[in-house]
Parts: sequence; structure tokens; C-alpha cells
Amino acid sequence: MAEPIHSINSTGLADILERVLDKGIVIAGDIKIQIADIDLLTIKIRLLIASVDKAMEMGINWWQEDTYLSTKAREKELMQQQETLEARLEKLESMNRIS
Repeated sequence: MAEPIHSINSTGLADILERVLDKGIVIAGDIKIQIADIDLLTIKIRLLIASVDKAMEMGINWWQEDTYLSTKAREKELMQQQETLEARLEKLESMNRIS
């Protein structure tokens, strides 16, 4: 009886995925639209595939500062907004006291 091929392939795929996430892989490309040697549009595309640990090791942690992805970042933004509003309110109240 023949051994199922898909189990061998899935093990190979799992190994490849583990290596890619462990080491990381970068895919880069540029798209440029020109007419008569005049650049109309340039798009730079960079894709990094890596584990979170590897990305952080490389100094990449943008998701920690993104207010849509991180509750800590959102709380920080809200605290800054609150401090700004409180300072503006205090300034307005002090202006009213002087008048």
C-alpha cells in the first residue's frame, strides 16, 4: 500500500514555512508609469514575511504603534488628546479670568 503523498508534502511545506518565518524573507519591487520619459507614478512595494519575534529582533514593530491594532497605542493617543484638551481648556479659563 502506497503512503499518502500529501503528508510528505505538508511536512515539506511546514518545514519551508518554519524556515521562512525563522529567517525572514523580503520581496521588493517598483512599479513606474512613464509617458515620454516623464514619471507619472512610482509605487515602491516591499513585503517582509517573518515571525513576530524575528521582526522585533530586526527592529520592526509598527503594529505596536498602530492605534487600530494596539490597545496600548490607542490608549496613549487618547491620553495625549485628553492632555491637549485639558491644556486648551485651562488656557481658555485663564483668559476668561483675566477679562
